[in-house]
Amino acid sequence: MATKVVKFGGSSLADAKQIQKAAAIIKADPQRRYVVPSAPGKRFSKDIKVTDMLYTCYDLAEQGLDFSDALQAIRERYNDIITGLGMTFSLDDEFEEIAANFKKRAGKDYAASRGEYLNGKVIAAYLGFPFVDAAEVIFFQPDGSLNDEKTESVLRERLSTLEHAVVPGFYGCGADGYVKTFSRGGSDVTGSIVAGAVKASLYENWTDVSGCLVTDPRIVKNPEVIHTITYMELRELAYMGASVLHEDAIFPVRKAGIPINIRNTNRPEDDGTMIVEST
Repeated sequence: MATKVVKFGGSSLADAKQIQKAAAIIKADPQRRYVVPSAPGKRFSKDIKVTDMLYTCYDLAEQGLDFSDALQAIRERYNDIITGLGMTFSLDDEFEEIAANFKKRAGKDYAASRGEYLNGKVIAAYLGFPFVDAAEVIFFQPDGSLNDEKTESVLRERLSTLEHAVVPGFYGCGADGYVKTFSRGGSDVTGSIVAGAVKASLYENWTDVSGCLVTDPRIVKNPEVIHTITYMELRELAYMGASVLHEDAIFPVRKAGIPINIRNTNRPEDDGTMIVEST
């Protein structure tokens, strides 16, 4: 059976309703076997992303200040999601561990990564899929670059035993053994790495737009969608500021010859944009 890797962005997983949409998309196609979630994004325009909440919370911890209220606000955000999904699932142990590690000054990368980690735990439980901690399967070199060879080998071996899995995006294990993150938007890269490791037939990147647009929708109303684009053309657009896909997400799938499909979680009936080697 062909295998698809599906990555969902923060806006696609911002609350229980959005996660239910994502789950319906995953369940609609048995080929969608491996899921890469981002941390919950904004629920409305003036909302705060969970990753930014974690940065703020850790800043307090780093200064030796009381961060309990800030961490409780993050806990409540996840509890709202869990309640909205109708689950009897608890993240109490995870939050106790996070609080202890914040007190030990575990680092900003560790702090930022917990958004994806916690969301991955919730989504895995909701879907009934195994959870695979990205820190156990994605590795960085001492210079901060991805350790491609080790990552591909360990990730492939781990996922070969699992029919389905949730692998949180954005982070892995640094050469020093501590959690290390990609740059912001790095869940795209994780999805690409997972797709390459399992030799997926397609990497679906689900976001809040129906693909790559011909122009900036903040400037031009209702711009047309680009139905097919090459890896090279997309990378050039990324360099110029287009933010549909992290530019580093292109290489792992291009190397493996895997097309990327940019899709809209809120309009799953739209075909989106297919990113391929050549047109």
